[in-house]
Amino acid sequence: MKTAQNLSNLFGRLLIVALFLPAGLSKLMNFEGTLGYFNSLGMPAPSLALVIAIVVEILGAIALIVGFHTRLVAIVLAIFTFAATLLGHAFWAAPAEQAFVTQLLFFKNIAVIGGLFVLASNGAGKFSIDGLKELN
Repeated sequence: MKTAQNLSNLFGRLLIVALFLPAGLSKLMNFEGTLGYFNSLGMPAPSLALVIAIVVEILGAIALIVGFHTRLVAIVLAIFTFAATLLGHAFWAAPAEQAFVTQLLFFKNIAVIGGLFVLASNGAGKFSIDGLKELN
């Protein structure tokens, strides 16, 4: 891979992290409020779901930052994002005044899932822990 491609890959990973790390930290810092939101969604085992969300978002983001097991982490984040999108951004069931924004969030997440699959396909690139392993 050329240097420009490796830099693009690094910047892409960091930009994807901008979605997951703040979301995970926000859930952690406002656990009770987020738990109330999860309860309002009718989610089964909302406490467990919240803990899983926090772990996936924070640890997944850290793994992407350093490029550790990037292909696997990208797939896990894609599956997580798909599930969160179906549960949290169901625009088809949203009240009319919320449908537009909910639909935007839904399709933004679909695009993020696409980016995660591209990352899973291409790997972390040279500027990563995964890239260092490939050199050895």
